[in-house]
Amino acid sequence: MRAARSPLAIPPETGYDQRMAFTLGQLRLSSNLFLSPLAGYTNLPFRLTIRQIGGARSATSTAGGACRATSAVGLCTTDLVNARSLLEKNRKALKLIETRPDDHPLAGQLYGTVPEEMRDAALALESLGVDAVDVNMGCPVRKVCLNGGGSALMSDHEKAAHLIRTMVAAVKIPVTCKMRLGWDDANITAPDLARALEDAGVAAITVHGRTRQQGFSGRVNLAGIRAVAQAVQDIPVVGNGDITAPQAAKRMFDETGCAAISIGRGAFYNPWIFQHITHYLGSGELLPEPTFDERLAVMRRHLDLMVEVFGEEHGCRKFRKVALQYSKRFGPTKEFNRRIVRLSSRAEFDDIVTAYRAWRTQFMDEHDNLKRGYEPRPLEEVSTISMPPGPNELW
Repeated sequence: MRAARSPLAIPPETGYDQRMAFTLGQLRLSSNLFLSPLAGYTNLPFRLTIRQIGGARSATSTAGGACRATSAVGLCTTDLVNARSLLEKNRKALKLIETRPDDHPLAGQLYGTVPEEMRDAALALESLGVDAVDVNMGCPVRKVCLNGGGSALMSDHEKAAHLIRTMVAAVKIPVTCKMRLGWDDANITAPDLARALEDAGVAAITVHGRTRQQGFSGRVNLAGIRAVAQAVQDIPVVGNGDITAPQAAKRMFDETGCAAISIGRGAFYNPWIFQHITHYLGSGELLPEPTFDERLAVMRRHLDLMVEVFGEEHGCRKFRKVALQYSKRFGPTKEFNRRIVRLSSRAEFDDIVTAYRAWRTQFMDEHDNLKRGYEPRPLEEVSTISMPPGPNELW
């Protein structure tokens, strides 16, 4: 296996575990745990919610940029946005990249196939203060692939490398790439593509350990991610897929040799996952799961941000599918889920919670814990997570 990349090591600051430090091009990140882009979900309210869970740390630019506060997650990435739509200042595209000063370090993810459009879109993101640009070469959705974008780029290495080279030459911020292992099991192209993109100047590569054909079915292929990590010389490889608990994160590091991990669905299922992984990797101990009241407090904060960013009606409507992910750790949820899918106002959320608390008591023991048989499965036993379809169904 490839030796550890010493240029990535950063001296620990204020006791922070050196194993978690990370560099991405010119960026110095305090954590090698990242939030993946997840279409329809990783909007500004969710990113802010994730950043607010866990101890505050910092990230700076090695070029002398100002220190920016962040949480146990080292880098968040926006929902994927079409480069052409961004250049046309499409209202929905601009909403996808909406950010704030406390939403950093932040990468903006682009998809597209025209080098000049991708270059100009990267420049636009840079002008808005985004810290890195990520190129989507992994989206399996048919409408994206039919236009030659997403996973389809993995089948044309020369085209993909030219795209990256054009963007790298235009911007000063790091350009990264997210890919899958290949189109299908007969076409595992990620190692060769990773070498081509490294030559083109990409700063890092994230690998989701499944093929385009798989979507999210089956188990993530850790050996496939390891092959990509061994294929490149000097850039970090970020592992992605099936990170649902701290033990899964450690297994990803141990079995792939990746320099960082990126978490998508697992973060929606368990927003505390970054804090829990950080603690586990540093101490070998598992933190207890958040209490029911702690989960409700974070849900309320998330909903408040959704209302603030999207307005009450639209924010509540978008929060319906979010709430269904939080509730998976509540125990029995029939009464909660029945009402939350019709949520239309902030005040209604409090009414739903009050009614659910009363309904939930029938499943509680004398110590106010869920009775045996009603507890959710331990996180380490959750290998895959299903989510409602986003705008790009399988990404």
